[in-house]
Amino acid sequence: MAELTIVFRLRFAVAVTIALTLVLAFQARQAFAEEGVPSEYIVQMEHDATPAQGQELVVALGGQVTSPDIPVINGFGAMLEDDAAEELSNSVGVKAVTPNAETTSEPAGTADAGGPALSGTVRCPYADATTRPFRMGRTALLDVHPLQSLPFLRQPLQHTTRADRAWSRATGRGVGVAVIDTGIAGDLPDFVTNGQSRVIATAVTNPCAKTANDEVGHGTHVAGLIAGNSLNYSGLRKLAGRYMGIAPRANLVSVKVSDDDGDTTVLDVINGLQFVVDHKDQLGIRVVNLSLSSTVAESYKTDPLDAAVEAAWFSGIVVVAAAGNDGAAANAVSYAPGNDPYVISAGALDDRGSSRLDDDVLAPWSSRGVTQDGVQKPEVLAPGTRLIAALAPRSDFEALCRRCMVSKTYFRLSGTSMSSAVVSGVAALVVDENPGMTPNQVKGAIMSTLRSVPGVGSAVDANAALDGTGSANAGLVPNSLIDPATGGIDWGRASFRRASFRDASGSPFGALWTRASYRCDCGPDGSGQVDPTRVSFRRVSFRRTVDFNR
Repeated sequence: MAELTIVFRLRFAVAVTIALTLVLAFQARQAFAEEGVPSEYIVQMEHDATPAQGQELVVALGGQVTSPDIPVINGFGAMLEDDAAEELSNSVGVKAVTPNAETTSEPAGTADAGGPALSGTVRCPYADATTRPFRMGRTALLDVHPLQSLPFLRQPLQHTTRADRAWSRATGRGVGVAVIDTGIAGDLPDFVTNGQSRVIATAVTNPCAKTANDEVGHGTHVAGLIAGNSLNYSGLRKLAGRYMGIAPRANLVSVKVSDDDGDTTVLDVINGLQFVVDHKDQLGIRVVNLSLSSTVAESYKTDPLDAAVEAAWFSGIVVVAAAGNDGAAANAVSYAPGNDPYVISAGALDDRGSSRLDDDVLAPWSSRGVTQDGVQKPEVLAPGTRLIAALAPRSDFEALCRRCMVSKTYFRLSGTSMSSAVVSGVAALVVDENPGMTPNQVKGAIMSTLRSVPGVGSAVDANAALDGTGSANAGLVPNSLIDPATGGIDWGRASFRRASFRDASGSPFGALWTRASYRCDCGPDGSGQVDPTRVSFRRVSFRRTVDFNR
């Protein structure tokens, strides 16, 4: 396996000849060696305690609160010296004190990307903000049915997953899929139907982000695999119908948890999930895609990110997560959220460029194994190598891999990020066909209809899943923050305010091609603006997998 991992920084450009993998993954921040320098922690309170009580303890221990209350985990963020964090973890009412993890891509066979740890006073990282709104020109004025793309398809993805057969019954129309990532270039023709963007809302939960645009390119590619529709390229006939998403009529909600360099933290992601839960009814969100994972191996029963995804699951949202790109390494599947038994974790198949299954192999870097809680992961496999989908205009992907570009409009990537997106699209098709299904039933429908790949595992079958039956997750024990009686966070015994989102566009539902834009109130000062001296957001290094054999 000829894989090369390159640390991603915005000013780092390189020309390569290959397929690119960029998968968000969570990596624990390295603490400073010198004594007395604080680190950021995620504090979770017991069911019968409140974040306010924990925050009083933090102040008493000489620490600093760095985030608003986060209902989905009954907690908050705080800067503490190591000794104070240990003392806090032993305090009455405190459930867990966990180092805030950074998110990095985690490609196959790679070492830790590293990156500097930040002190309590943090400056936002460098950003060149290269992406600008794309002028669409002419796009299709009619809602062209995806079946019309079949003669023009240029990759086997739809045949391998049997999405092409499912489209006669379900296309994802009206189903909201939230993409927690680096943003989405929502004005691309791939996401426009009848002159209106199907990216119906954007949220920004990283206070260092200067724009809701996708400056990196990862989120747009993921969104394209979920719901891209290239039939809308009426002005570029040669592209029309070539590269379709799995659910090409689904609505998308862009939840940008990274800054414009692609840096993010666990708290940013949890706040993104909080936004999804808070606005699921308003925006019709039924599926959420998390092409990321934590590098802190912790039981799903106590991990704060796992608590957040379970809260989303029990609120009626199907959660799909990337399995990770650590291959068969020890603890390869022990990281949130892919280690959570409730969510659907997706591993990557290499379809070798054909629509047959009998020649498919497991991508060697695709994570697999048993979690620390004894759960076999991933549950499902989907194509994840050399997949072509939408490219965010003037994003960093353009500079980082010129030869990965296809017709200057699409981009070729590999990774379980891509597999997760494919499975999210399948989930949207199942919800379209069966709108009354619960997340457990959607997972049951997908799991009961998997296609066997000889010697490899079981692959998703979009067409069969439409008629799948059964309910998954019976008998599982939820995260300890979940109330077993209700299946959600114990709101009655936990007194805290919800995470606050500010409109970033001037008026609700008025942001250009989107319906809404929000920004998280993370550490606001007296004027309501984010005060960088009061918040600590640890930096993230996005890493790429470069396969010179492809």
